[in-house]
Amino acid sequence: MSFLTLILKNPFRSKSRAILAIIGIGIGIATIIALGAITDGMIASADDTLHAGGCDFTVSGKIESTSSQMATFGTSTIDEDYIDKIANVTGVKDAIGMYMTVLMTTNSPYFAVVGLDPEDYQVSDLTITEGRMYKNDTNEIVIGKIASENEEKGVGDTITLDDKKFKIVGIYESGNTLQDQGGFTAIKNSQKLSKDEGKISSIYIKVNDGEDVDKVRDRITDKYGDNLTTISSLSDLEMTKNMIDMLNGASLAISLLAIIIGAVGIINTMLTSVFERTRELGVLKAVGWSDEKILLMIVGESIVITIVAGIIGSIVGVIGVELLAASKIMQLLNPVYSVDIFVKAFAIALFVGIIGGIYPALKSH
Repeated sequence: MSFLTLILKNPFRSKSRAILAIIGIGIGIATIIALGAITDGMIASADDTLHAGGCDFTVSGKIESTSSQMATFGTSTIDEDYIDKIANVTGVKDAIGMYMTVLMTTNSPYFAVVGLDPEDYQVSDLTITEGRMYKNDTNEIVIGKIASENEEKGVGDTITLDDKKFKIVGIYESGNTLQDQGGFTAIKNSQKLSKDEGKISSIYIKVNDGEDVDKVRDRITDKYGDNLTTISSLSDLEMTKNMIDMLNGASLAISLLAIIIGAVGIINTMLTSVFERTRELGVLKAVGWSDEKILLMIVGESIVITIVAGIIGSIVGVIGVELLAASKIMQLLNPVYSVDIFVKAFAIALFVGIIGGIYPALKSH
């Protein structure tokens, strides 16, 4: 039997012990994958919203305190006159106003209704897959593909929002989970749904080609800073940033916990294995195996267990997040599985395998 075959087979000579070690490490890896995917999904969704349709930044109502920032962004109400005022600021190419509100329907607790001039629909990256775009001064609406499935409605049907009936004239896809679970209609319709006529939630800004975005932001702030806030990155949204920092902190804490628990578990597993194989290791030395070769074999066996735990933990983590995303509890969850998440998870698994294997390997001498 080759040296590599020994490393691959030895960890599973006691299947129950190997399974327990894999479960312990796998739980930590699954949690790291899940939190990483959720955090990256939040960052991607927030960034997509801030830079919808290739906009350079967003203007919203004045943020008075950090605790209200999330509530203010996207749902604040400012006079729609600001659309023309911002459009006249030097360097601004386009200023597109929108009004967003979230309602509850029979089949969905979160149905986001975005009010937007149909001529500006490209700002939300909508692709009409069935029917057509709505028109102004009508009770027409287009709904996302997910909303169509949730509500069991299609083109030609009507949907009731806050006791008002809207005719569905189109189905769209945008790639944004929040948008695809809601609908778009004329801006006056969404204002009426919230009884907030004459107001808008935010303004998407595009600057002229070659214009310095920061200078345009400064001009807007100088003129209207008492009432408006410009937002170009997540760092401007303190509450979102804090939430992401919290998830990153939790992921780091769980990573450290996984390392400690995994290392203790694998040390115990490998120590027991070494003690049970004292005679076998003595025979290997008698036939010429060096101490370094035996140390390498035991560390290799430890790494095999943790890599298997990493693979299983990654699969479980992805399945868990997908089940959450598919449930009505976490309908707005839009996980993103970046390569970095899996590299981090397997780096931790490898680290645990090396740390957990060195001490038992040294005890075998």
